[in-house]
Amino acid sequence: MAEVDDDAFYVLSAVLLTPGQFPSLLGDDYPAACGSLGLEAWADGYGLLFGQDAEGARWTVVSDDAALVGCAIAAWDCGMSYDLTPPDRTVVDSLPGWPMELTVQTPGLPDPHDPEPGEDDHPLLTPPDPKQWGPAQRRMGADDIAHQWQMWREQIADSVEFDEHPDEVPEPIAKVLAEATEYTRTPPPAGRVRSSPAGEDGRLVRADGPGWSLTARTDDMVVLLFDDKPHEVLPVGCGPRFTVLLKALDEMARASA
Repeated sequence: MAEVDDDAFYVLSAVLLTPGQFPSLLGDDYPAACGSLGLEAWADGYGLLFGQDAEGARWTVVSDDAALVGCAIAAWDCGMSYDLTPPDRTVVDSLPGWPMELTVQTPGLPDPHDPEPGEDDHPLLTPPDPKQWGPAQRRMGADDIAHQWQMWREQIADSVEFDEHPDEVPEPIAKVLAEATEYTRTPPPAGRVRSSPAGEDGRLVRADGPGWSLTARTDDMVVLLFDDKPHEVLPVGCGPRFTVLLKALDEMARASA
């Protein structure tokens, strides 16, 4: 970068914050994720732009043009360049810091650093500490399993023996089964359950609840994480009860998407 514009914002990355797709480290569901950033949970969603100002300070810019941000993300995923500069009229807020870890920076700018405290009431956004364990880390772990299912599946197959067709569901799996089943009777807040294609005839289901996260393939198995079991991954075979549950969760998520 030959010249730095003192008023410019240099975008490094972006994510969607919508009812069907959002960084779950921010909350169990879409309204909770929006609330953690002080945003109204409106149906069309937002785009979160992570970047630096001319001084190198980290900022998260919130745009209400989720479609524009989605186009940029799709282009980047395909290896194409895309200049993501949202019009000023679409910028809802600018929040100090980044809520997630980024390992890139803008060439020609100082190393990313926290901005100086301002006069507004926005708390500094910081990524969850990976050395700690709590709801954010638990949800991040479940997301990682969803994004890298095959790698995790191979590790589980190599290192863990489990009953592929359990007749009885022991604690704490029974608690998850009961609470997730209740979602199919009383729909939870938007985004609490998400579903996406997983190749062939399978679907990938992600759900969160009080103290637990679920990642599952409808044609394979279930993986659970718990607040009270730090860094522990619990695989569960898809017996009849889970098979029925996953089908119902998938149908519910697709109907509300």
